[in-house]
Amino acid sequence: MTQTLSREVEGTQIPDAPSRSSFALALSDCRVLIGRNVKHIARNAEMLIQAVSLPIVLLLLFRFMFGGAINVPGMAYIDYLVPGLLAISIAFNSTSTVVGVAADLTQGLVERFRSMPMAGPAVLVGHVVSGVLRSLLSFVVMVAVGLAVGFRPGGGVLGWLGAIGLLTLFATGVFWLATLLGSIAKTVEGAGGLGMILVFVPYATSALVPTASMPSVLRVIVDNQPVTVLIDAIRGLMNGTELGSTGWLALAWWVVITAGAAYLAIRKFHQRARG
Repeated sequence: MTQTLSREVEGTQIPDAPSRSSFALALSDCRVLIGRNVKHIARNAEMLIQAVSLPIVLLLLFRFMFGGAINVPGMAYIDYLVPGLLAISIAFNSTSTVVGVAADLTQGLVERFRSMPMAGPAVLVGHVVSGVLRSLLSFVVMVAVGLAVGFRPGGGVLGWLGAIGLLTLFATGVFWLATLLGSIAKTVEGAGGLGMILVFVPYATSALVPTASMPSVLRVIVDNQPVTVLIDAIRGLMNGTELGSTGWLALAWWVVITAGAAYLAIRKFHQRARG
């Protein structure tokens, strides 16, 4: 957080405010950039529609068109489906962040920020936090629609708190990955294509169907990839079923992924901002 985007303007370095620590200034910068991105969400009807439309369409599609053909032992299909769609909706929402970071880097915003004594990571933190908030909105809408069409989870309060915590961690990791992809993208159009990587990964999991029906080699891969482990843990917490080791594995996977993605995203962003 000590890195900044500040530079000399006409030979004079702009000093930090003497009465505040560097850490306090960095927090203030993050707060301002988070507010900027939250305002974008509130004022952009298309972004709000995107945050909730696809998850609802998928929920209704699989609930009423495909659900009758999919058998899940010991559980109603809608109870199996909703936790998986929550993860899919988070990944789908991340495309806006990939494009947003690329736009900031390519359309002059970061150049303006470089003339200010501000913490460089604040730009990315603003995108990540606003993305997580957008995902929580999707979570509320998805659960509400799910309850309306038959979702009846059996997990208790602690189970739901654990599920929300894991989903928040997952969203944080996904949005840091999105900022990394946005920092790599050379154009806004290219960023849209890179964002599709995050969109499609959750489909190669146990989100929509049990892995038992998959070919053996594919099943081994799918069962042990980090998104599947997370979805299985969330499903167990929400429905009050046996977790096994999935809870701790999901926590370990996504703490490591989040930390690694944040480090790489900040490093790449500063390379692009200085270049």
